[in-house]
Amino acid sequence: MEKERKLIITGNWKMNKTVAESLDLANGLVRELKDVTEVDIAVCPPFTALGAVSEVVIDSNIRLGAQNMSENGYGAHTGEIAAGMLKEFSAKYVILGHSERRQYQRESDELVASKAKAAHEAGLKPIVCVGEQLEDREGGRTEEVVGTQIRGSLAGLTTAQMEGTVVAYEPVWAIGTGKTATSAQAQEVHAFIRNLLGDIFDEDTARIVRIQYGGSVKPDNARELMGQADVDGALVGGASLDVKNFSEIILNSI
Repeated sequence: MEKERKLIITGNWKMNKTVAESLDLANGLVRELKDVTEVDIAVCPPFTALGAVSEVVIDSNIRLGAQNMSENGYGAHTGEIAAGMLKEFSAKYVILGHSERRQYQRESDELVASKAKAAHEAGLKPIVCVGEQLEDREGGRTEEVVGTQIRGSLAGLTTAQMEGTVVAYEPVWAIGTGKTATSAQAQEVHAFIRNLLGDIFDEDTARIVRIQYGGSVKPDNARELMGQADVDGALVGGASLDVKNFSEIILNSI
């Protein structure tokens, strides 16, 4: 049975790829994925490569995203990037609240919520990341931690804004470690998130929202993960840096 929500698979290039390398990767993906219509595809290069990659993908089936943005508009915010600057490159998505930013830049749920609102006001679709640490998982606190992040990071969004938001569940213990949540573990948390969205907003909204899985997604586990009822795509890190691997993840998910 075909899913009612279209899969969305996003490549998070993190702090990798020069402009020249980004062009090679983007051109390779456009070539390999040109016939894919069953999946929404997005790539999120570093800020320095947004302009170059935008020109490559602008007329393709691949959308552009950014890895972060400021909650503020233009002005005296040294080192920050405004949503309007991302729109200038025809960006459609922006990753917010990634576990690396929560951990290393101490980003709070409140800050992520402010960024999500600012993204919507600028016409960008936020990909809001949530996920528990290994000690949370082992201590049986996954739902408590993820629930708190969901409530805090999506606070203040309207129902319409929520429908245009992508949630990415990334168990922190599975990011870049080679460990992957089993398909059953992923489905369990995705179903919990969807039920919680139904409580916070309403059931119709919860049914529409796409929830990605992130955490060591590879070509050989993509099909099983994407086949789960509440897993609506993937936020791919390391494997998105290689044309063959990222393309195979997408093609294996169809």
